[in-house]
Amino acid sequence: MPDTFRRADTRHRSYHNINAKWVWRSRELEDQARKDGLIYLAKCWVYKRRHPGGQNGIPGKTVRDCRAQAMRKRLLFSLLASLFFAPAGRTQAPPAVQNASGMRLVVADENSYPTLRVVLPGHPDSDKTIEVIFPEHVTVRHVGDTEGKHLFLFQPGQHGDRPAWRQVGRSLQYEKDFAGGLHMLATAMLEDDGVRFSYEFVNRSQLVYEMIYAPTDPRLTSMFHDVRLERTYVHHKDGFDLLASETPSRLTIPLDQWLPARYLASYTWPIPAKKVEKRDNDGITYYNKSRAVDEPLIATVSSDGKWVVASFTRTTGNVWSNPELTCQHVDPQIPLAVGASAAMETKLLVFQGSLDDVLKKVDSQRQSLR
Repeated sequence: MPDTFRRADTRHRSYHNINAKWVWRSRELEDQARKDGLIYLAKCWVYKRRHPGGQNGIPGKTVRDCRAQAMRKRLLFSLLASLFFAPAGRTQAPPAVQNASGMRLVVADENSYPTLRVVLPGHPDSDKTIEVIFPEHVTVRHVGDTEGKHLFLFQPGQHGDRPAWRQVGRSLQYEKDFAGGLHMLATAMLEDDGVRFSYEFVNRSQLVYEMIYAPTDPRLTSMFHDVRLERTYVHHKDGFDLLASETPSRLTIPLDQWLPARYLASYTWPIPAKKVEKRDNDGITYYNKSRAVDEPLIATVSSDGKWVVASFTRTTGNVWSNPELTCQHVDPQIPLAVGASAAMETKLLVFQGSLDDVLKKVDSQRQSLR
């Protein structure tokens, strides 16, 4: 296991240990409250037997009064335990934001790490057709280093603190400070035709970052799921083409031979010499398209042909997809000097229309992206 993954796993285990201690302490307080209540009831019963009329002629408390007071004590202890010893990170998610067409942007509360849903009009907020990991990871490399380092790595489920989401107009955003003095503001703004994802970084350290990489990871299911890449397109100088058009065997070979896979097409990076390759003994087959794309864009058409989901950015090295998840990656990378700030953005188009409509939107919006 690489050191970065091992460190992340250690942090996750420590979060679990802390939460376990909080739960144990909460239960300990509740048990103590129950014992105190029983002791109080017993004292009331003994006093009632010895002093039926109360002391100095003052009417004594009834057993019902004693039970009520014991119950109030237990409730008070439980409330204090929930306030001071509840598991960390259970912040309140903001309400969904909605555009004029009824499309909504919702925080996926089942993951503590940042996850959003783009919910189509008429669908419930629990619908997972379009789910976006925001971001999948944050990886950096300092000047002089040869290897990147994970500052953050997404895991599903409950793992430590969840971000303090806030709503600003039609945007959902949160902030995060990473070890080493790197600060990030992540903003997802719901627009009329999709969502604009932004990452703003500030370098508060004394080291120069040669590369900061924070990939936005939209994962498509239901009518957009395209495990054999039959409806996922990129754009070349001569027009749209299927991302995986150079691998027709993907349509007929068994899925366990096709997957796991990554299909890539270069934009500014050189086209790899090998069309098919294995890397790092991870079992994944990497397919490299032999032609570069002329737009930093990848688009998937719905199974009924009515909807399109497309990701694009201002510039990137390549575009690619993991067909098993039908994810779309067009992620840029940025450098960051000491004391400087910089931003990078990705737009996710979600609308009813055609690939030609996608290209028009990309041409009109791309230069507005940071």
